[in-house]
Amino acid sequence: MVDSKFFKGESKTVEFKAKLPDKSETYMKTIIAFANTSGGKLIIGIDDNKSIIGIDKDNIFEIMDKVTNAISDACEPQIVPDISFKTVEDKCILVIEIYPGANRPYYLKNKGKERGTYIRSAATSRLADSDKIRELEMEGKNISWDEQICMGYEVTKEAIDKLCSDIQKYMSLSTSEEVKMPTEKQLINWKVLKKVNDKLLATNAFVLLTSEFFQFAKIQCALFKGITRDVFIDKKEYTGSIYEQVEAAYQFVLRHINRSSEIESLIRIDKYELPTSAIREIIINAQVHRNYMDNSCVQIAIYDDRLEVTSPGTLYGGLTLEEILNGRSKIRNKVIAEIFNKMDLIEQWGTGIQRIINRAKEYELPKPEFREIGNTFRVNLYRKADKKLIKADKKPIKEPIKTDKKPIKADGKSIITSKQRKKFDRENLIIKYVEEHGSISNMEARQILVLAESTTKRFLKEMVKEGLLLEKGERKNRRYILANER
Repeated sequence: MVDSKFFKGESKTVEFKAKLPDKSETYMKTIIAFANTSGGKLIIGIDDNKSIIGIDKDNIFEIMDKVTNAISDACEPQIVPDISFKTVEDKCILVIEIYPGANRPYYLKNKGKERGTYIRSAATSRLADSDKIRELEMEGKNISWDEQICMGYEVTKEAIDKLCSDIQKYMSLSTSEEVKMPTEKQLINWKVLKKVNDKLLATNAFVLLTSEFFQFAKIQCALFKGITRDVFIDKKEYTGSIYEQVEAAYQFVLRHINRSSEIESLIRIDKYELPTSAIREIIINAQVHRNYMDNSCVQIAIYDDRLEVTSPGTLYGGLTLEEILNGRSKIRNKVIAEIFNKMDLIEQWGTGIQRIINRAKEYELPKPEFREIGNTFRVNLYRKADKKLIKADKKPIKEPIKTDKKPIKADGKSIITSKQRKKFDRENLIIKYVEEHGSISNMEARQILVLAESTTKRFLKEMVKEGLLLEKGERKNRRYILANER
């Protein structure tokens, strides 16, 4: 019996042929495309309308041998198919199953690698371009682009020190223990840097983590009027280190989505219309798993009905949508994923997609949508149709000018800046909550302060260092109490 999902129609992993074509190259492109992508089944004896035509039962074994020989003669490297026949509605059909290949790229021998490599896109097989062939070659060698040396890029002590310092800051947010600053040697062990003949060389990952050298490695954010990309209301472009881009893009989204306010024990708690942890997860995934060989950038678009995040590159390593929804993952950028994992920004367990779905369900939102569109991967997080919420400011927001100078009074004493005032107000909110409830968690503080998770952790850590709070418990069970209640 053939799996019923085949009869839903052709797809990335299923193709029908009413009969075996006389010219083997006609279907060999599909065989190669399956091997280079997610695998699949070519079914002979079913037409495009899903009508079962069947093939000649008397010649079934002859046809199977013909297909096996054709694949062996036409494809390079060798592809080993799993060929079987099934009886459906008293008619015989041939099922040619191709598994995702480990020796990519696969191509037609008579056309060569450049003109004979095919990949699967939606329900069609198409010729791979030079960038895709290069990515397939690296997949076949089990290496990633981000661990390759960026020729001619200068490694400076300042860049190393800043990256090590930032990694330490992020690592310290997830533990109460003292975290030592990573060293140059550790960056080498993590393949962020490479040492050749006593000379330090930058990998592509180091460049992405420390600069804006690659012009395409950026995040574009936009707020649109309505539900189409027609009228801009606000737009921003973020460059620099890729982890700092994540934070900036996340804040852009928060500024432009709705929130409600509830008074709880004299404290106003703001709740965004979309789960903030899901927003953050989607943006981080787009940055970590994108194809950096594609000269385009991550795009984040906010519409009246959804948040849309699009990243360059389809699913990596032959993964299908069904597999990622079931928790399977493959890492395209191994070094970046390692550093983001060290920073506690991601967990390398393939749980991100399910967390996004679960958070949307908790908010009673429509199920998030995950799609491959051309050479991109897109996530849609849908908003509720009727929102009884405080509307986000729809006007473009001017980002504050950064300055290290502090205002000075005529008598020479410093004036309390608006930044300092905001800090005092936030500390008072936290202290008031702890006085009334006995303690506070990171999640509770995040709801009160309306800040990103990492920013909230950092703020609570600063209050501990200043002697205002004490930590109790480890990691996810950690709570904070007033310092004078030891």
